[in-house]
Amino acid sequence: MEGRHGYSPLAGDEAAVIRCGEGDEAKLRLLGYKPQLKRDLSNDVCTCCYLRARRLVSNFAVSFSIVSVMTGVTTLFGMGLQFGGPATMVYGWPIAGGFTLAVGLAMAEICSAYPTSGGLYFWSARLCGHRRWGRFASWLTGWFNIVGQWAVTTSVDFSLAQLIQVIILLSTGGKNGGGYLASKYVVIAFHAAILLSHAVINSLSITWMSFFGQFAAAWNMLGVFVLMIAVPTVATERASAKFVFTHFNTDNNAGIHSNLYIFVLGLLMSQYTLTGYDASAHMTEETKNADRNGPIGIISAIGISILVGWGYILGITFAVKDVPYLLSPDNDAGGYAIAEVFYLAFKSRYGSGVGGIICLGIVAVAIYFCGMSSVTSNSRMAYAFSRDGAMPFSSVWHKVNEQEVPINAVWLSAFIALCMALPSLGSLVAFQAMVSIATIGLYISYALPILFRVTLARKHFVPGPFNLGRYGVLVGCVAVLWVATITVLFSLPVTYPVTKDTLNYTPVAVGGLFFLVLASWVLSARHWFKGPVTNLDG
Repeated sequence: MEGRHGYSPLAGDEAAVIRCGEGDEAKLRLLGYKPQLKRDLSNDVCTCCYLRARRLVSNFAVSFSIVSVMTGVTTLFGMGLQFGGPATMVYGWPIAGGFTLAVGLAMAEICSAYPTSGGLYFWSARLCGHRRWGRFASWLTGWFNIVGQWAVTTSVDFSLAQLIQVIILLSTGGKNGGGYLASKYVVIAFHAAILLSHAVINSLSITWMSFFGQFAAAWNMLGVFVLMIAVPTVATERASAKFVFTHFNTDNNAGIHSNLYIFVLGLLMSQYTLTGYDASAHMTEETKNADRNGPIGIISAIGISILVGWGYILGITFAVKDVPYLLSPDNDAGGYAIAEVFYLAFKSRYGSGVGGIICLGIVAVAIYFCGMSSVTSNSRMAYAFSRDGAMPFSSVWHKVNEQEVPINAVWLSAFIALCMALPSLGSLVAFQAMVSIATIGLYISYALPILFRVTLARKHFVPGPFNLGRYGVLVGCVAVLWVATITVLFSLPVTYPVTKDTLNYTPVAVGGLFFLVLASWVLSARHWFKGPVTNLDG
């Protein structure tokens, strides 16, 4: 790849223009694209420091809202308790967080060099240069990324629908008090309504999305602190520090007895939560000073989520006493562990679990914003991918409306997320296989451009303003090895003996996606897909 195809730093008076945030369009044109999306992830106030802070917060807010520790930890707290319990969650979180930060740092360096909405698939194409299979690398990365994003939205909004089901159950008396348990058809209706509202909100201008994004980030931050303090404080019985930091649960009812195996499975809660931060890259064409604020948005979303998430896990775990009861399907929350923790904490103090239900409402709002931001990121990726002609009916999906919003891509993303949840009506096993792509599919798409950065582009990669210097290759290698590791871990059986109902279908789903992407390339796309193409006139 020749130097002119990489990031082109400007100097002199032009550098001063970039510092004022007016050089983003010029940089985008250097990468081959005409600006079409409105750069309004900031407020136009002529106070330089304030402007920089708002620009950074706006981009960070999208990724932080998608990572949303309340979403991931709440959804999979039961899995963490089942496989290793407190010890796995308390120590597994910083382990997964540290390696995730390595992945984020490697991605941030590449994002600074290529700040476009296409993000990862554009990076793969550029990092492979003019090699014949660079187009295939772009195709593979793009499809894994966009399908992974759709799966994330499906998973997030469906988990919110399930949480609403539990809130209604507890509000009407609980499982042991004759409470109403919504059917799977009602849950899918909740899911559809949530997606509809997300599509409507994402049809608004980026100015409104910036506001919602920042509000969502604040809600996630404050909500975590409220819950991590309130729940253990209210509980009349609290776990000891020894229990929280040393208790390792081996009673998992899954036929798994190896402590290492149990710990590894418990890591999945942490790794599932720490995903989706590529949203900062997909929003760069709507971010001012994108080559700096995009990368910092990625890193800050991961770093703050690690710290806040660890505090959340610690706070809630201090309210845990009887692990087997929390996991039992016969408790009031129907086996939804963290809901039972909240409910019992307030019921033990006040004789009523209403306070716990309110706490679940706080979590529900956070999950709602997570899904909203996920649709935002989905739509920008679909917009960029179709702009380069990679999707069926591409000319439809990359259109923007008068508010400079890729409106068709927004509604496409919501519709696909609805379709991906429909298998839950027939089999939860099939649905879980579908959403398993959310983590593995995304992380494979994260690893591919990093792999190309440390191999093919090792000597000719031209970094942007944010770079890791001489440590770039080392951090990139660590990131790729970690993704390879978790790909294996996520594919391990979680229940023995293995039957058609207990088989972990993750490798089947991910392998099926790879087969479809490869087949589409061999049979068709290799003849017409050119990779990222310029849309500049003349």
